[in-house]
Amino acid sequence: MTVHLLKMCVGCDSVEHLAAWQKQRRAERHKSGEKSRTYHVTRNTPKRADEIIDGGSLYWIVKGQIRVRQRIRAIEQFSNREGQRKCRLILMTELVRTVPRPCRPMQGWRYLEAENAPADLGSARDAGAKLPDKLADELRALGLL
Repeated sequence: MTVHLLKMCVGCDSVEHLAAWQKQRRAERHKSGEKSRTYHVTRNTPKRADEIIDGGSLYWIVKGQIRVRQRIRAIEQFSNREGQRKCRLILMTELVRTVPRPCRPMQGWRYLEAENAPADLGSARDAGAKLPDKLADELRALGLL
C-alpha cells in the first residue's frame, strides 16, 4: 500500500519559487560534476520506505497549505562529511499542483496516508489551476471555484 510524506517547504513563497530553487540546485550540481537530479536531504530515513517507493510522493506545505507534490523515485542513505547518517529523497522533477489544503506547521516530515492526500488539480477540470495561489484561495473561499 502506498504512503506519502508531508513536509514544510521552508523559505519558499510559492510553487514557482520552489520550482526555480530546485532548477538552480540542479544546475549547481551539474556544474560541480554531480548528477543533475532533484533531491531533498533529511536527517531520518523513513521506516516505511518500501511503501513510499511504491508510488509515494513528497507533499510540500507552502505558506500554510499543502499545494504541490513530487513523486519520490528512490530513498538513499548516506553519511555526510562529518560522518552523520542522512537520508536523500530522490524526487521526480515534475511538480504536480494539488487542491490546496490548510496544514499546521511542523518540524521534519510526517507520513501521509494515500486516502488523506489532497487530490491533484486537473488542468482541464479545475479553473483555478492557472490562477495565482492567493487569488485562487480567495475565489475558493467565496465558493466560486
